[in-house]
Amino acid sequence: MFEYFPGNYVWNLGVVAALNSGGLIDEVDRACRPLREAAARGEDVGTRDFLAAWTGLVDSLAEQADEAARAGRNRTAGQMYARAANYLVNAERMQAVTEPSRLATYRRCLTLMERSFELVDPATSRVAVPFEGTTLPGYFTRATTPDDSPAPVVIMWNGLDSTKEHMYLSGFPAELAARGISTLTVDCPGSGEALRMGGLTARIETETWAAACVDYLETRPDVRQNCIGLVGWSLGGYYAPRAAAFEKRLALTVAWGANHDWGAVQRRRLEREGERPVPHYWEHVLWVWGHDDLDTFIEFADGVRLDGVVEKITVPFLVCHGANDRQIPVEYAHRSYDQAVNGSKRELRVFTREEGGAEHVGLDHLHHVSAFVADWVDTTFAELDPEPA
Repeated sequence: MFEYFPGNYVWNLGVVAALNSGGLIDEVDRACRPLREAAARGEDVGTRDFLAAWTGLVDSLAEQADEAARAGRNRTAGQMYARAANYLVNAERMQAVTEPSRLATYRRCLTLMERSFELVDPATSRVAVPFEGTTLPGYFTRATTPDDSPAPVVIMWNGLDSTKEHMYLSGFPAELAARGISTLTVDCPGSGEALRMGGLTARIETETWAAACVDYLETRPDVRQNCIGLVGWSLGGYYAPRAAAFEKRLALTVAWGANHDWGAVQRRRLEREGERPVPHYWEHVLWVWGHDDLDTFIEFADGVRLDGVVEKITVPFLVCHGANDRQIPVEYAHRSYDQAVNGSKRELRVFTREEGGAEHVGLDHLHHVSAFVADWVDTTFAELDPEPA
């Protein structure tokens, strides 16, 4: 993995995520150069400096985008707004829960994203998925079909610290759309806007919000009802298989990072084993799950595991993992695959250092992994329903 800040895995993860989601090396370098000393002090110290430096870049880009939009150069403006959202959302995820400016920063990310959709991606729109008296915020990217018939759709869920903006900017919805597949990118409970603005926290029983997503998609005439899949990355590698085990309307599922026993990973992190995804880690974890006591939470987290669950998956199941994933052991990918004995089709794909995509969820070579997953989904939908209704 490209390591701009030697020895600081967490900050490097943010840099690589930004670069592999449409960021430009010159812009990232200009934002990061003043941060080298702060990065050397550790992953938690200096995150405000990180936000300030990247916000300066975002301010400059937004001003240029405004100018381009006023001049009618909509494509240029829209691309700049998207890059600005990319940089800002990656800086926002680094902040402490108690950082006073965090919510305002995230709200600005939403505004930049919406402006980009208006100018360069009208196929993507903001949606709200009804859920337990409130809604799950999402983006729907509508694929076009040759005869304007309903398209297959993939629900995409994020992980512990990513957002629907990260998922959209990764380029995965665009890869699916190019293959005639729509995407519902959702901030599930415990993530993104659902957590920050809705106060919805994560839970073990992810099938509840899977059911809400499928219910919503079944109301859309542009969705092929028998071709609704679910992809989850990072902690979504637990969320998605768990949901597919119990929500039987799903046609396929993908664990993009095999989070088979997340509770055991937390116990190892208490012992400082393995890398962590974000600064201020335990504060972030308690926020996501709605707990206020670490000891109690660790006992609860033992239930976030897939033993006895993936056996209940009966649809096609893909497990993807990086051979050098420093957060989640690669052995978990084999456990998920080996236990999924009742899936109508199952596949395990481990990405190597030589080809790229070997780090957590393939962030070091995100497009490579994204294209593989999109191809698998495309092929599997065709096998399930070769003749569109």
